[in-house]
Amino acid sequence: MAPLFLFLLATFLVPIGAMMWRALGDTEIAPVFPRTLAALADWDGRAVPGEPAFAALAADIRVARAEGTLAGAATRLNYDVNGYRSLLFATARRLPAEGAADHKGPILAAQPLWGERETWAALRRAGGPVTDLYLLAAVDLRRDADGAIAGTHPDQAVFRAVLGRTLWIAAVVTLVCLLLGYPAAYLLARLPERTANPIMILILVPFWTSLLVRTTAWVVLLQREGVVNSLLVGTGLVEAPLPMIYNRFAVYVAMVHILLPFMILPLYSVMRAIPAAHLRAASSLGAAPFTVFRRVFLPQTAAGVAAGSLLVFIQAIGYYVTPALVGGAEDQMISYFIAFYASRTINWGMAAALSILLVAATAALLLVYRRLAGAQIPKLG
Repeated sequence: MAPLFLFLLATFLVPIGAMMWRALGDTEIAPVFPRTLAALADWDGRAVPGEPAFAALAADIRVARAEGTLAGAATRLNYDVNGYRSLLFATARRLPAEGAADHKGPILAAQPLWGERETWAALRRAGGPVTDLYLLAAVDLRRDADGAIAGTHPDQAVFRAVLGRTLWIAAVVTLVCLLLGYPAAYLLARLPERTANPIMILILVPFWTSLLVRTTAWVVLLQREGVVNSLLVGTGLVEAPLPMIYNRFAVYVAMVHILLPFMILPLYSVMRAIPAAHLRAASSLGAAPFTVFRRVFLPQTAAGVAAGSLLVFIQAIGYYVTPALVGGAEDQMISYFIAFYASRTINWGMAAALSILLVAATAALLLVYRRLAGAQIPKLG
């Protein structure tokens, strides 16, 4: 087991841990503003700091500009206070002369934002080595000038809504997959093997096709001049093409199509193992067919329902490609924003924080499942 454990540690656990650490680590500012952070160590935060802090700020900006490290620090501070990057570069262009006796007056005259406590508080908060900036931002919270946790500006509060949207889409997809998959699995379980096996192969066909290809196929089918709209208009069922792409409907359809087999397979394996003698015994005791299903068959499929729902829901909350291709701006899930921060804005801290939020939601779901099931989580892999 040791080689396997070391392999998993090196290729799976360590990279994920390193990624998650980016949501907590904060090491960009301390090497760039050492004098300023030292001057702010004893600052009570009740008023703007005095001349020593302004002198230290000027010295740090002057050195950082010469060494080319100001841009990285400015980007990090801009994550906390919008406009901080512009403030630092504008200040760097109008610094007092080196060795001047007064730094506070000229800096405040050039950039009045240095006269606000929040500007200095953000700089001190970024001193590291750890921060809760990204984790708070992932749930639309922040720290104010006094260090207290407060809500972000309403115009910037988006991630709670995105998380709620992600959970809602995943729940709807799971419910639809259950409603479609349960009767399909029931039919397969009741059919003879020579008939059920070919049908099962058809269900498994999507596994052999690329996720990107399957999603793109729905774009062709659902677009305004696509196959479905052409059929509806041609048969006279509708007068004009329906908006079936780049909206929530398309996201539901494509995700259900992709995830439905993950619901059918656990249900089928459980239903196939239910002895037919149980159903015959209930019928022989006078139970009606619906009563037999409700009181004998359905309870024995609870494990399959739970396992299938768990499989579908966990995969659904992490979907990125399908909503990005067939959904609109209001249909993007949390994975889209993780990819956005990781690949476009290169804000690894925010991407890691949102990843932790997604992992926490999954872990909470697993804990709820264990409590409801009253047993260990079945091995689904």
